[in-house]
Amino acid sequence: MANITKKVSWSSRGDERTPLLNGSETRRHSRESSAGGAVFQIGRLSTVDLEEEMMSDEDSVRGRPKEIPHNEKLLSLKYESLDYDNIENQLFLEEERRMSYMGFRCLEISRWVVCGLIGFLTGLIACFIDIVVEQLAGIKYQVVKQNIERFTEVGGLSISLILWAVLNSIFVMVGAIIVAFFEPIAAGSGIPQIKCYLNGVKIPRVVRLKTLVVKVCGVICSVVGGLAVGKEGPMIHSGAVVAAGVSQGRSTSLKRDFKIFEYFRRDTEKRDFVSAGAAAGVSAAFGAPVGGVLFSLEEGASFWNQMLTWRIFFASMISTFTLNFFLSIYHKNPGDLSNPGLINFGRFENDSVAYYLYEIPLFIAMGAIGGLLGALFNVLNYWLTIFRIRYVHRPCLQVMEAMLVAAVTATVSFTMIYFSDDCQPLGPEHTEEYPLQLFCADGEYNSMATAFFNTPERSVRSLFHNQPGSYNPLTLGVFTLTYFFLACWTYGLAVSAGVFIPSLLIGAAWGRLCGILLATISATGSIWADPGKYALIGAAAQLGGIVRMTLSLTVILVEATGNVTYGLPIMLVLMTAKIVGDYFVEGLYDIHIKLQSIPFLHWEAPATSHWLTAREVMSSPVTCLNKVEKVGTIVDTLSNTSTNHNGFPVVVQGASSEEPAKLCGLILRSQLIVLLKHKVFVELARSRLTQRKLQLKDFRDAYPRFPPIQSIHVSQDERECMMDLSEFMTATPYTVPQDTSLPRVFKLVRALGLRHLVVVDDENRVVGLVTRKDLARYHLGKHGLEEMQLAQT
Repeated sequence: MANITKKVSWSSRGDERTPLLNGSETRRHSRESSAGGAVFQIGRLSTVDLEEEMMSDEDSVRGRPKEIPHNEKLLSLKYESLDYDNIENQLFLEEERRMSYMGFRCLEISRWVVCGLIGFLTGLIACFIDIVVEQLAGIKYQVVKQNIERFTEVGGLSISLILWAVLNSIFVMVGAIIVAFFEPIAAGSGIPQIKCYLNGVKIPRVVRLKTLVVKVCGVICSVVGGLAVGKEGPMIHSGAVVAAGVSQGRSTSLKRDFKIFEYFRRDTEKRDFVSAGAAAGVSAAFGAPVGGVLFSLEEGASFWNQMLTWRIFFASMISTFTLNFFLSIYHKNPGDLSNPGLINFGRFENDSVAYYLYEIPLFIAMGAIGGLLGALFNVLNYWLTIFRIRYVHRPCLQVMEAMLVAAVTATVSFTMIYFSDDCQPLGPEHTEEYPLQLFCADGEYNSMATAFFNTPERSVRSLFHNQPGSYNPLTLGVFTLTYFFLACWTYGLAVSAGVFIPSLLIGAAWGRLCGILLATISATGSIWADPGKYALIGAAAQLGGIVRMTLSLTVILVEATGNVTYGLPIMLVLMTAKIVGDYFVEGLYDIHIKLQSIPFLHWEAPATSHWLTAREVMSSPVTCLNKVEKVGTIVDTLSNTSTNHNGFPVVVQGASSEEPAKLCGLILRSQLIVLLKHKVFVELARSRLTQRKLQLKDFRDAYPRFPPIQSIHVSQDERECMMDLSEFMTATPYTVPQDTSLPRVFKLVRALGLRHLVVVDDENRVVGLVTRKDLARYHLGKHGLEEMQLAQT
């Protein structure tokens, strides 16, 4: 592990240490220029290359290490930032000047049309998932049920156990293979990745069409395979992928361009539509349009405005309506749009749902329990994920682990049902989908089977709405314990899976147990009313303790259950669970973001960081380009793999050659590649008077997969040409003085979504560049303000 904690060296800092704890040391910054004066080296960072240093000689021969060491104090350099700041160059300004009032109105209408399409397609995908899961799960449970009933009479229930385990393993194997071998980014819920994307981090392949296909097929296999998973996380990811594709009016994967929505082909517009897609996914999953908007605001979107709120709400409404409309047709009940969403918790209108003032402290106490259990869940899953990163990194091992979990889940479920003696009468109004009699008397069913022998959302529904007496305390206690560890083991597998429904199921089980115990120990048990309300409170507490959501989760649960009476208790429970859980460990999504070493920027800069200045956090020296630059110099700069910069300050030389160059703009790597591809050289422009002028459309056509510099052919004669960058660069980039405090720099980058922030001195000379990674390195740890290491993972 020693090679991982190696200190990163900065070319301009020598062996100086970062003065984080006492602030007594100072840093020296130098500016170096090349002999020709064409490129000013104001930056290069030498990093730790984990792939080279961590592999021993023996492992190098085999191609892959047996163990991949992991250190959460590292920050990966492989993640790039998205450009959430508009490129205001001359081409952009000319296009806006030419656009009429009606043109702007048409653009606004187009945004609403895109949001409507996002909601419609997301609802269709949710409908498809729901129908396929219902059909396949129904077939599987009917086959196993008939097998169990047959062998209960004649003996040989072990065959039923093997059948159940094999069916589960087959479905999970298919889901794990397509994820592990074809699209690994489709693993998990996808919420941490979408959260990072909206934060401004470019996660490779996260919004590709292939990812969507694997995600949908994978979550179907995971749920039908009986894993302790839910459909809601993958639905959020699916909605985001749909939004990213529809808003661009083309598919880069299928190489089809429909020549529509071309204006939206930039990161700024795409970000807003992805926010709408994530909200539409929540709305389709829970039937909660308002909850979807609040989820996108609370968990995802880093940048917000009023019009975006209404467009996102519109997409969420269309998504819910589409899902309900097609499900009503499928269930042969056209016109009935009362279905609450993909995850049907059932409605509480007819239940005994009143609560009393003296129950509020009990609800808060349950919130604290949820926070403690959520923290325990997150800690266990954290260490399990570390183990997976180190040892289960091969796709074949990931598939084998997923199949093992599926088989163990079936075995544990069967064992719990087999040894349970909790038999309940099978009344005429029973709601059990697949009641198992097993060793119960005629006219009775095994209550443990209602929880285990079912899809997770149906189990949640039964815990919410089954009559008092449907479960005995021992059944609920054993189920809570076993399902807690199964869900913890399952989250993080190489399958598409969400954590919402397992968390709600765990909480509903121990919450209903609390309601039963309260009724048992009190003299008049009737004052505690229906234990279903405690199941609802426990479900909220457990989910809040794991994911640490408050406002959005309150509205989601209120909309999903169709009752606003419990809005206040649920909010109090979620706040308590978050406060208690945060005392021990972060939320589950934040933990997984940190484990992937993603440079995620939180809402505020670390506390006690005001004494740090831009001079101390910036990268320096920085590679600058002249306003009129030699083509060969640009090609060499872009081809330099040791730096791989994505933004270059443009400088202009003073009147005399001895006067230092001053900042006059900023240009991106992607822009330079397009210019080289179209050979926008000064000499060619003079010799070819009829040459077509480069337009913004050329840059939008190349977005988002700009060709690598190695694919651009530049002849030796063309290397001697000059390129005028003045028309294409951003002439007014954001800058800060070098003495600006870290929190001020952080606010600028975070709030404006900047990819590059130029640091200048008093004479407007470039002294450094601040990027996302420079800010994400600093965090508040046990020993005060700490600096993370940068590594090429």
